[in-house]
Amino acid sequence: MMNKMHYGLILIMALMMQACSIPLLNTKKAETKLPEHFNQQVREDENSADINWKDFFDDPQLLVLVDQAIANNKEVNILMQRISMAANEVEARKGEYKPFVSFGAGAELGKVGLYTRNGAVEENLDIKEGKSFPDPLANYQFGLFSSWELDVWKKLRNATKVANMEYLASIEGKNFLVTNLVAEVANSYYELIAVDNQLDNLKQNIKIQQNALGVTRELQQYARATSLAVKRFEAEVKKNESKEYLLRQQQIELENRINFLLGRTPQPIQRSSTGFMDAQAKLIQTGLPSQLLQHRPDIRKAELELAAADLNIQVAKANFYPSFSIKAGLGFQAFNPKYLFSTPESLMYSLAGDVVAPLVNRNAITAVYKNANAKQVQAAFEYEQTIINAYGEVANQLSNIDNLEKNYQLKTKQVGVLTESVEVANQLFKSARAEYLEILLTQREALEAKSELIETKQKQMSAMVNLYRALGGGWH
Repeated sequence: MMNKMHYGLILIMALMMQACSIPLLNTKKAETKLPEHFNQQVREDENSADINWKDFFDDPQLLVLVDQAIANNKEVNILMQRISMAANEVEARKGEYKPFVSFGAGAELGKVGLYTRNGAVEENLDIKEGKSFPDPLANYQFGLFSSWELDVWKKLRNATKVANMEYLASIEGKNFLVTNLVAEVANSYYELIAVDNQLDNLKQNIKIQQNALGVTRELQQYARATSLAVKRFEAEVKKNESKEYLLRQQQIELENRINFLLGRTPQPIQRSSTGFMDAQAKLIQTGLPSQLLQHRPDIRKAELELAAADLNIQVAKANFYPSFSIKAGLGFQAFNPKYLFSTPESLMYSLAGDVVAPLVNRNAITAVYKNANAKQVQAAFEYEQTIINAYGEVANQLSNIDNLEKNYQLKTKQVGVLTESVEVANQLFKSARAEYLEILLTQREALEAKSELIETKQKQMSAMVNLYRALGGGWH
């Protein structure tokens, strides 16, 4: 007995020494250091990312659209199913390190050759009641069977933790999608309203040009204007009337883009276009750059994926170590059903233990281990890249908001001056103190300036939304 124990210990030690020859690989620790402030002159402890999107947006019709998008967007619903599958994977992994118990029953019929060892034994063997061995021989059995892999190296438990981290990462992926979805719906909504205002501005300008055309025709009757002036005004009116249909097409496309985001077929979008030029973009509090690590779902997703990759190395490493398993069975077995419940004669049981470790040709598990290490390094780089990208997005939008505000102020003054110049030019033209080309040029510049002003307002609203998204707002 002692010799057998010694042999067993020697075998286990040999297996352990073989497991020690694991390739040495280097992992990577992610660098998460960020500047202390977004703006070195201003410290903001408050963060607008903490504001729920329902409290962030003021337009009630936009709120309805965003709510419908979150509930019905097809991509969000697809991700929800992936999250469900990830949760099921966690449950499956949990069951792997617990004992498996199953119930089994079977029946078979067989005959062995007479001139074999079993055949010779059966030929000379009598059983109860003086009967010879049954020919052919039946076998009936049923019972409980169990198998259990002992999780000595925590391989199965670590695999469960990996699955759980991947499940949490899938939730963060869904949150990041919602963040982008909210921003995309809001940006499309403001763009649609801007096109509405562009269309109103164009119509007002067409009326001004039509009035100028009428004046030119009257002046032609008194020989104070030529037919060339009339034709040029008519051409300008037709040019702007043709632009109206291009803007209407933009309206249709933007409405359909919003409908797609809402997961429904094309239909009119309810919106409030009036007062758009008077709307003020919200003042966004950026907080501290370090808060991006908690607020941005994509950063949290990358962090969880990195943690899963770290732990997955331990799972792959455990493949080099011996695995221990126990198998057991308990039930009844007999060649005739009437003997099946005879105890203890028909009682059967078994108990076995296995130790298995890879010795020769470990290429497969070595490759898995190296891949796990490479994925960890990849995940670390991706985590760093996600953090850098997040900080850059915030910095870009902060600069964008500042420059758009300055641009809008100057554009407002330009539009005011050009609007006055249109009135002055009309008066001068009526009194024959200005040429028709001056009126055409002035009206064209006024139209373009007002159009650019509307576009700048739309960019201001989008910059507000994009900064809110860049800070990590919009998913809760």
